[in-house]
Amino acid sequence: MSGGYVLGLDTSNYTTSAALYSLDENTVTHNRRLLPVQKGGRGLRQSDAVFHHTAALHEIIGELYRDLDFVPDIKAIGVSSRPRSEEGSYMPCFLVGANAAHILGTVMNAPVYEFSHQAGHIAAAIYSCGNSDLYNKKFLAFHVSGGTTEAVIVTPDKNNVFNCEIVGKTLDLHAGQAVDRVGVMMGLDFPCGKELEKLALTCSEKPRVKICVKDCDCCLSGIENICSKMAENNEDKPLIAMTCLTFIEKTLETMCKNIIEKYGEMPILFAGGVMSNTIIRNGLSARFPCRFASVELSSDNACGTAILAARSCFAN
Repeated sequence: MSGGYVLGLDTSNYTTSAALYSLDENTVTHNRRLLPVQKGGRGLRQSDAVFHHTAALHEIIGELYRDLDFVPDIKAIGVSSRPRSEEGSYMPCFLVGANAAHILGTVMNAPVYEFSHQAGHIAAAIYSCGNSDLYNKKFLAFHVSGGTTEAVIVTPDKNNVFNCEIVGKTLDLHAGQAVDRVGVMMGLDFPCGKELEKLALTCSEKPRVKICVKDCDCCLSGIENICSKMAENNEDKPLIAMTCLTFIEKTLETMCKNIIEKYGEMPILFAGGVMSNTIIRNGLSARFPCRFASVELSSDNACGTAILAARSCFAN
């Protein structure tokens, strides 16, 4: 790769992100900001997300640049323009980042590469776990967040860096939605992942849960009902929190086992905001030889799109 930097942008449903990837040093610096959600809210309408991204993106990029003592030479720009790589995948909030990327690409005379938000998460996980060899082989990746709960088989692709084939998914709630709904029910601030984990870590028992996995797919809505009934019965909040996270951990564990049995052994990678949870990570690590995105790069970020653009632009 030649010297210079690659700029990455990501405007997901809850986070505005920008990143700079150094081609010489193989390092990323990034800046991001959570979109505001009203107290007691469980998410954002797309129109609100688009508004907040439009208002924040120039500030996020400006803050990223101000942390440098030089003007970076931008060789390429990467942006997440859709949730997934499959045809028809669309979400309005990603148009904010894509529009900005193409404007900047024209002004800077830099090529722009579009990727899916999911691909960005996977690339950030590969980078942060230090296993770039995964780009050259088939592996199983879980993307577990507030907007996605999917297992994909990833294979190398000359044109798109890699391809993702969905082999397992939720049939109702996403894992992050379940976490946030249970958390908001208990009075926690949205997004609730960190506070729910703190509560769960004070629980002295590991609850038994009955999960719902159908072949390689899962249903997660049951945990909301279970936790709601526990709250009605005045169960301790730490136990409710641990029950929710254990349900998700055991669901992912069973999905992973079923997928490996069906498709064969392969490396396993976990990415997405929910996978920053240490309880879920520790449970899965005890069961499988798996790799994880760092806690910092598990949640939404633009690092992966910058890295993917670098690999696309300088593949040869």
